[in-house]
Amino acid sequence: MTREINIDGFLIHDDSDCYVIAEIGHNHQGNLETAKDMFRAAKECGANAVKLQKRDNRVLYTKAGYNRSYEHRNSFGKTYGEHREALEFGWDEYVELKQYAQELGITMFATAFDFPSADFLAKLDVPAFKIASGDLKSISLLVHIAQFQKPMILSTGGGSMEDVLRAYEAIMPINPQLAILQCTAGYPCEFHELNLRVITTFRERFPNNVIGLSSHDNGIAMALIAYVLGARIVEKHFTLNHTWKGTDHAFSLEPIGLRKMVRDLRRARVAFGDGIKRPYDSEQEPIKKMGKKLVVTRDLPRGYALRSEDIMLKSPGDGGLPPYELSKVIGRTLMCDVTEDDSITFEILNGSYGC
Repeated sequence: MTREINIDGFLIHDDSDCYVIAEIGHNHQGNLETAKDMFRAAKECGANAVKLQKRDNRVLYTKAGYNRSYEHRNSFGKTYGEHREALEFGWDEYVELKQYAQELGITMFATAFDFPSADFLAKLDVPAFKIASGDLKSISLLVHIAQFQKPMILSTGGGSMEDVLRAYEAIMPINPQLAILQCTAGYPCEFHELNLRVITTFRERFPNNVIGLSSHDNGIAMALIAYVLGARIVEKHFTLNHTWKGTDHAFSLEPIGLRKMVRDLRRARVAFGDGIKRPYDSEQEPIKKMGKKLVVTRDLPRGYALRSEDIMLKSPGDGGLPPYELSKVIGRTLMCDVTEDDSITFEILNGSYGC
């Protein structure tokens, strides 16, 4: 079985470009036009997909959790429930955003945080489902989403290998379209906790599944390292402005960062090459300029037997023997007169045409 997954027509596999997801979450601040601006910016940066977060807040949170006080500089309401509701899009907004994403040519899907949200997204016919790290252990929800038979992208933050295996074993018999992302659920994540080698562990343990990285660090270099290690999906939080109100903006990538990350990931696939060492046409002139050839150090007559002190390595490396032929030249007799800096060739030693 081949390690691959198809998301909205993009086939992701070991030899493909990295599939880049711009995690918008609720960085749109509950504003539809801001969300569209973020979709457009993500597309311009080269991202393959934009991702939102869908919650049915009354179902998702306990009454105590919903009603708890939540008044601070990043809050959009006096209670946590009011805060969450202010950031939540409904059916009409999702339909409009999906249509807008199609017009832009970028894929849109979302994280389903609960059963009603999963059904909501299934009705919307999203091309894939994201599973948040917090639901790695929510087996009944994973099974429910798996039954929709859409690609699933599972983040594994805060989990052990036992937790990942439990989720894997619940999903795979129902829906083998599963990608597994290494993730550390710190916001932001400290670099010493990224543990990128888990990507290798996952690739070995799940040889038929695409592996990726959901990274909450505030840079772009780790995504490139993840790709080199075999991650073929990278999810990064995205914002238009680090200073906007909200907890995620500070560690999210702005467009300049996302653009550079996508650029470097695209370059990486091409730069891998095929592993065969070869010279390229583009190298010929630079190597000729920088390279060296064997030349004589002074004027010498025909019949002279060359000694080591009669020979030097000089640039440019055009027309003469390369330095590795030195041992074949020492002791050989000149078949014609030469002057200082003349190139040494086998022709002037063998008496061939031109000597």
